[in-house]
Amino acid sequence: MSRIFENLHIFEMANNHQGDVAHGLKIIDAAARLAREHRVRAAVKLQFRELDSFIHPAAKGRDDIMHIPRFESTRLDDGQFRQLIDAARKAGLVTVATPFDEPSVGLCQSLGVEIIKVASCSATDWPLIEAIAAADKPVIASTGGLSIYEIDNLVTYLSKRVPELAVMHCVSLYPTPQEQHAMNFMAKMIRRYPYVTIGYSGHEAPDDTDVVMVAVAQGARLLERHFGVETDEISLNKYSMNPEQAGQWLDAANRARAIMGSDNDKHVSQKEYESLLQLQRGVFARRPIKKGEDVKRDDVYFAMPCQDGQLTSGQFGQYRASFVASRDYPADEAIFEYAQQDKYTQIRGILHDAKGQLYEAGIALGDDISIEISHHYGIDRFRETGCVLINSINREYCNKFLIMLPGQKHPHHKHKAKEETFHVLWGDLEVDLDGDIIHLEPGDKLLVERDQLHAFRTRKGCIFAEISTKSIRSDSYYQDEKIAAMDPLERKTIVESW
Repeated sequence: MSRIFENLHIFEMANNHQGDVAHGLKIIDAAARLAREHRVRAAVKLQFRELDSFIHPAAKGRDDIMHIPRFESTRLDDGQFRQLIDAARKAGLVTVATPFDEPSVGLCQSLGVEIIKVASCSATDWPLIEAIAAADKPVIASTGGLSIYEIDNLVTYLSKRVPELAVMHCVSLYPTPQEQHAMNFMAKMIRRYPYVTIGYSGHEAPDDTDVVMVAVAQGARLLERHFGVETDEISLNKYSMNPEQAGQWLDAANRARAIMGSDNDKHVSQKEYESLLQLQRGVFARRPIKKGEDVKRDDVYFAMPCQDGQLTSGQFGQYRASFVASRDYPADEAIFEYAQQDKYTQIRGILHDAKGQLYEAGIALGDDISIEISHHYGIDRFRETGCVLINSINREYCNKFLIMLPGQKHPHHKHKAKEETFHVLWGDLEVDLDGDIIHLEPGDKLLVERDQLHAFRTRKGCIFAEISTKSIRSDSYYQDEKIAAMDPLERKTIVESW
């Protein structure tokens, strides 16, 4: 999949070119300079209207109707628009245009515009939306003034018809007061439409950098603002940024990304580890300990400071630890040993990870379930090979949920009595089905028929439903002879509840 929308910063030129190609080129040059200085992906967006047909004949030339004087006074012909598009492309900017009528969609195509934008005012203009979808280009749609049901209609229609879709949270108040931004609604759209890119198109005051930081923190993956260049003759409106304000806006967005982190993982730095270690208690010998002794709780005590590599009180207590001393320890000496997890601690950690993944995915299973931890090569290798199976229903039909942790795989096997269908609910799944490698994403289904050899793996973690005929515990036939020789209960741990 293309990453055309990812961290894209769109500078909306709108009518700021003032019908003047030279001024439009200044705006493009300023946007390209900002992109280089702040090391961001940027785009310039134009607006296209075929004014001869867009404005009713009786309204042409009237200065008492809002917008018409501005539209007519900033008219550019197709050749002039091509100059601007070519300049933007030469400057390394992504090209975006908002067509307000069907002929302008054709202009987007003839000029090779990379992304078509649906303006908020056009988001319920179905003849235009149909023409935009038929253009077969990536589409960004703004949602200012739309109800959730209107957004549902727009997203459902476009997501099935365009190569890529982004939807922008937008409030069509110019400028938008801070209390009207409704940023929690953008977070709702991210949950509601996980299959499209969600961004933020802002109309706040141009010197306001708080809103963009909130947008990034809420998960906006592309950003848009009105942008222009002031001259002695040209001033900007109350919601358009000049280059200095745009630079501050980009800085704020980048600071927010740095604060949020590059992904969903938490990375513990060496500095953070060392800082906490200074406050943790280490394990010390309470009495002289001989090499080979089985050391238990009464043989040690806990105190600070803890040294790097020393066994901590937390490790000792969490693992219900005892260990065999690898050397002699005088009384009061720091203990440098490895505390091996017992099986119960390992199982508890596996269940915590599986439940956490379910919570993260927003999947509720209820209490009427049983749990199997499959560990084909032993519990110590579970995080490499295995999965957690949640048995929900097993009658003549069966429904299970399989939870795989990041990087896990499940070995080759087949069933003689059971036919099953995998339905991916969350994450990614790669299935080897009789030698064919099939990549599945949320919503995808895959039929596994009787006697079909299959294995599966995940990169980032996966939860999928297994819908099948009645499940029989002895009906899994593994290709690996070591697994095949095991009793099913040797490679499974049964848990009654979480």
